[in-house]
Amino acid sequence: MADRPPRHGAHGAIPGPQEESGYRWGLDTTPVLLLVEDDAGDALLVREVLADTGLPLDITWCKSLAEARAFLRHTRQAVCVLLDLHLPDTHGLSAVRLVRETSPDAAVVVLTGLAENEAGPAALAEGAQDFLAKDGLQAEGLSRAVRYALQRKQVERSNAELHTSRLLARENARLERGLLPTPLLRGGRYTVDSRYSPGRDHALLGGDFFDVVETEDGSVHAVIGDVSGHGAAEAALGVCLRVAWRTAVLSGCAGVAQIRLLEEIIRAERAADYIFATLTVVRFSKGRDQLRVIRAGHPGLLVSTPAGVELFEPPAGPALGLIPGRAHWPETELPAHDIDAVTLFTDGLFEGVVAADRRLGEEGLLEVARRHRGLKGRPFVDAVVEEVAALTAAHGGLADDVAVLHLAAEARS
Repeated sequence: MADRPPRHGAHGAIPGPQEESGYRWGLDTTPVLLLVEDDAGDALLVREVLADTGLPLDITWCKSLAEARAFLRHTRQAVCVLLDLHLPDTHGLSAVRLVRETSPDAAVVVLTGLAENEAGPAALAEGAQDFLAKDGLQAEGLSRAVRYALQRKQVERSNAELHTSRLLARENARLERGLLPTPLLRGGRYTVDSRYSPGRDHALLGGDFFDVVETEDGSVHAVIGDVSGHGAAEAALGVCLRVAWRTAVLSGCAGVAQIRLLEEIIRAERAADYIFATLTVVRFSKGRDQLRVIRAGHPGLLVSTPAGVELFEPPAGPALGLIPGRAHWPETELPAHDIDAVTLFTDGLFEGVVAADRRLGEEGLLEVARRHRGLKGRPFVDAVVEEVAALTAAHGGLADDVAVLHLAAEARS
């Protein structure tokens, strides 16, 4: 090996072997091998052994931990770090910890001397994937260590992602129980169908919520709301508002009094003054002859009758929390004899982009709903959401959380 001239790249970078070994990493990009070694003689030894492995690697040499950490902060490729424990700016196992802090996804193979009998196993305990003695370093052993280190790290990442996915699934299930309760219906006069899913950027459910309650007097109340922002805190506030609304309904609080109560609750429970919530409440009278609607900064609703589907946008007051103590929310009443169903939704259903300069919008959503007017209940809800998702797929899909609540009345005898 000593007769072969070293190959140096610019700024300490060393080009990888040009020969193709036929090895497939199973990674999105060719991995980088980062050699962190301040001793030029040892670096030469490792470089020559690496050349003999034939592995298709992009190789970079750094002479200090500071250089290595700067490199790791800016690379997006998979990295295997060949790490000497004796560097000008660190010494011992702290080097392993600092590399892992800088790049948790990097695979680490520690290079030790023969006198460091305990260093290798201790490095594994610190999170390294393998260790090798520099004395007697051979191409086969180094090749195997690098390949196995990258594969172990990939398995570790996959396991971590699976664990995170399971935690999110459990958290979503817990939030769903609070945000999306079982409707409280006392008879068979109405059916409820709903759908809720987080947007593409939010693995965790956000602050959208809805509920349906039939009271002892036979009237049926429904609410849908949307807390600004995304995350666990917003979801928790959504749960709080939904439970408060259900409690208010069951205690006989109706109409604008409900909105004022929820306004007080959001002021008391929100984490910051800029957080607000929009919502719509509807109430069918016992005889189903009247429908009352109150909107607080929320979108309109779809109303289905034998004549078709229409977008109903009665006068609205401000969102909850925007102008505490000074807001007014008008209540609108309309005849309900011909109303077969109402569909409430959050803005995530119509704010998706369908063209380079155009969002779907509420009028676009109405067109989608009219195309599926022949469907009832859950098939109607699913068809509308899935068509909207298809229309927006080429421009990022449904970016925001989507909540839909469909309340249908039984046919009159």
